[in-house]
Parts: sequence; structure tokens; C-alpha cells
Amino acid sequence: MKKILFLLPLLGFLIFSGCKKVNDLLTFEISDSQNIKIPASGLVTPPFISPIAVPARSEQNFKNNNTRADLVKDVSLTKLTLTITDPAAENFNFLRSIKISIGTDQNDKVPLASLDDVPMGVSSIEMKSSNTKLDKYLKAESYTLYTEVTLRGNVARELTLRSDSKFKVTADPL
Repeated sequence: MKKILFLLPLLGFLIFSGCKKVNDLLTFEISDSQNIKIPASGLVTPPFISPIAVPARSEQNFKNNNTRADLVKDVSLTKLTLTITDPAAENFNFLRSIKISIGTDQNDKVPLASLDDVPMGVSSIEMKSSNTKLDKYLKAESYTLYTEVTLRGNVARELTLRSDSKFKVTADPL
């Protein structure tokens, strides 16, 4: 009887640690980059940033990681960085805050990432993930990114930003 009481916690530990290792084997990262154009604007009107349709290349990413969309059980944003690429000398001094949402249509939007206090003098910012579950968006054929901004100053000329995102994906084994 004492042996059983001793082996039971050991067995539980082995099962728990084994499940974690299997989960780690079934977890991978998807990276994506998009270019965003911000038109010049005045102080009164925030620049209009059109919703950006993004073709999901997830099926190929899933296949490269030996899984399929129907086996994906958890997708979350781990990193979202915005970098001004043109003009190269520009910085984010014009921007006070930014919020990006993701959706498959206008009625299906959820928060993706935001930054409430954009630092001055930088040409690259890392946004804070909303930790929203994103499974259905990356499994879809395409999704749309929606942007809301609050300005600190005007945008003197058109800017090109690059959005680099990384998603953590976990799939079921069967």
C-alpha cells in the first residue's frame, strides 16, 4: 500500500511533464509582415488608415509544421512591431497612441495590440498584445487589420510603415 501511495504522485508528475513536452513539440511560430501607408494630414484630422486586407498564408505554415488548420487549438500574438521604412529619417513623434484590431469582417473585430504612450524620437515601436485568442482569424482565408490612432502632431508627408508580427500556434496531435 505504501508503494502505491509513493508511486501515485510520481506517476502524476511523469504524465504532467510528458504532456508539457508533447505540447512544446506541437507549438510553433508564424511570422508575417505587411506594409502600411499613412497619408499626410493636418492636426485636426487624424490620418485615415484604410483597413488592410491580409491574405492568410497559414495553411502553408501549418503544412510546414506538419499540422492542419482543423488541428490548431490555440493561436496568440506574441510580438507586433511597427517600423517607419519611408522616409527613413522619420520617427513616431506625431503619434500619441495606436490600437490595431483584427477581424474577418467589420462585425467580427477583436483587439489585437495597442500602445497608449508612444515614445518620442523612435522609428520603431513594439505594441502590447491584447492576448486575444486568434484561432479563427489565422485559420480564415484572409483577415483584415483595422487601425485607430490618436495624434500628437501632424503627419507632414506620406509614411510607409512595416508591421512585423509573430503568432504562437499550438496544434493537437491528432
